[in-house]
Amino acid sequence: MRGQRAFLIRCTMALVLAMPIGVAAQQKATEKVALVVINTTAGRMVVELYNETPLHRDNFLKLVREGYYDSTLFHKAIPGFMIQGGDPDSRTADHDTMLGNGGPGYTLPAEIKPGLYHRKGALAAVREPDQDNPERRSNGSQFYLVQGRKWYADDLAKLEDQRNEGRPDSLQVHYAPEDVRTYELEGGAPHLDGNYTVFGQVLEGMDVLDRIAGLLCDGYDRPLTDVRMWMRVME
Repeated sequence: MRGQRAFLIRCTMALVLAMPIGVAAQQKATEKVALVVINTTAGRMVVELYNETPLHRDNFLKLVREGYYDSTLFHKAIPGFMIQGGDPDSRTADHDTMLGNGGPGYTLPAEIKPGLYHRKGALAAVREPDQDNPERRSNGSQFYLVQGRKWYADDLAKLEDQRNEGRPDSLQVHYAPEDVRTYELEGGAPHLDGNYTVFGQVLEGMDVLDRIAGLLCDGYDRPLTDVRMWMRVME
């Protein structure tokens, strides 16, 4: 059954790619999209913020404009997975300080939206685990950028079955052919889909993301070489 589904997904990809742009896509093309520059000691990235996640978008823009992230670290880097930053405690932390618990003192309601997936370059919000945070509320400032790896149709079909078993329809994740193609060509971390709020995407500087993810780290995944960031909104 799984093999048949993967085969059908592959067969319909060409049809999907040839279809005209839908109304929703046309509307999105006319919307103003917020862009943020993330300058780091390892290079420059540009991210777009999704209008589908307005609470996270507006909070991120507010913090960027306040200089909240300036001089903070990417304090975690796991190759083939993600890089993480946004802990204000990292600004003055020495190399013996455990990081990852800081924030602005508030959380945000989850905005987990269908179709906003953990493709490579996804900007997503850090949160506490389900047992402590059943509503999946996001940390007010910490975020991660996905590096991930390539996944193929059979892998995603198996992942769908495992994740959706026993879940109500409203919480299930089903990949459209174009999503499968994205994971095949670009990679990502689909095992996180439906569990964390994805609120943006890297548009420029994917090589910088790869560079940071590939740094040597200590036993807590903190890079041995500090990577600091400074952000600004592209007005």
